[in-house]
Amino acid sequence: MTIDSYLDDSSGYRGSAERAFLPSNVEELREIVKASAAEHIPLTVSGAGTGLAGARVPHGGWVVSLERFRNIQVDAGKARCGAGVILKDLQKAAARTRQFFGPNPTEDSAAIGGIISTNAGGARSFHYGSVRRHVLGLEVTFMDGRTEWFRRGDKVDFPVRPIHVPATRKNSAGYYLTADLDWVDLIAGSEGTLGIVTEAEVQLFPEPAALLSGIVFFPSDELAMAAVKVWRPLNELRLLEFMDGNALNLLRPKYPDIPVLARAALQIEQNLSSEEDSEVDAWTDRLRQQEALEEESWFGLSAADRDRFRELRHTLPVLALETVRRIGFHKFDTDFALPLEHESTLHQFYKKRCEEILPGRYTIFGHAGDANNHVNLMPATHEQAERVGALLYEFAEFIVAHGGTIAAEHGVGKTKTDLLQLMYPGDEIRAMKAVKRLLDPQWLLGRDTIFAE
Repeated sequence: MTIDSYLDDSSGYRGSAERAFLPSNVEELREIVKASAAEHIPLTVSGAGTGLAGARVPHGGWVVSLERFRNIQVDAGKARCGAGVILKDLQKAAARTRQFFGPNPTEDSAAIGGIISTNAGGARSFHYGSVRRHVLGLEVTFMDGRTEWFRRGDKVDFPVRPIHVPATRKNSAGYYLTADLDWVDLIAGSEGTLGIVTEAEVQLFPEPAALLSGIVFFPSDELAMAAVKVWRPLNELRLLEFMDGNALNLLRPKYPDIPVLARAALQIEQNLSSEEDSEVDAWTDRLRQQEALEEESWFGLSAADRDRFRELRHTLPVLALETVRRIGFHKFDTDFALPLEHESTLHQFYKKRCEEILPGRYTIFGHAGDANNHVNLMPATHEQAERVGALLYEFAEFIVAHGGTIAAEHGVGKTKTDLLQLMYPGDEIRAMKAVKRLLDPQWLLGRDTIFAE
């Protein structure tokens, strides 16, 4: 690959670099790190390029890719893998032992190092939680050239000023600073700004005996969101995803069997004790009680059904991105989340303002189970694009005012550093910067990620 391959991410955000390095082992990486420090050259760690906030995009200096760190070793209840391992390859290796990695970030071509660096979420984080929770150990190289292996439970050896944690189910905004802090928890979610993760040990789960999956269609998004609230507590429901009417319209050319009357949909998955589990029949009553389009909804117990439903949901962000890129714009989207009690208020606010500013040229979809629906905005003109920027900031102000997070699963990267200052007061930002300064005194690693220079 040429250096050009490491200068952007899936959002379309683009940067520049003088050199790109592809080390094959930790010893080669340490030499690169030592040279970077000695010559005062910024060093950016590049993941697979699937990120949406610019963390892997260099602002000058050098870029280092860990794509050659691809070893995978699967054992009972855990897997040890290199930072460059692609998520789908980890899942395939785990599946051969009838296990799986609980969190399932939407983009399965993401690198393990990347999903750890952003504390990624995805659809199954509704049940299993975000990636950080499932990291058992990390191999990390710091800017002073040393490499350490940290196991969960190893405490940081310097004082940390705790900062507030939003009452949301997911959060990847800034450093995770708490009392009695683990090294694993600090590094996971730090977006490649404190140390370079080269290997990780992650938790695996045994595959369920059976799995029910489905796409439930509704005549309105209000009914779908009401169902989210009712179904969220269901036993072993592991996925609860929302798609609005505009999202279904975007999908209809590829999926003409989407019901004509459908104006919203929920994707569900539920772990079962067997294919004869009483939960299968219980869904008939649930659909009727929540006024879903019962006869038109799709359900299945086979892997083929599950893959078909997942493909539909995963196609959605791809189509949204293609739509704006055809017009010549980069991706305009949100990664905000609120405490669950405010989700209805947020959805109504999103819908009202989007219709006022960009009628018909937006979608609302995502992780409704976590109150982490994404808004994707698709302006058709430069005038609309300028208004979209202000609208996204307005959304962020609303989120912060209601106790939410400006980055639930994508991280802050380089594109949301201004929003971080909305979310955290100055003393908490200073507490984060103190940790950064301690582990990277020259401020070289991941420059302009999380904190603008």
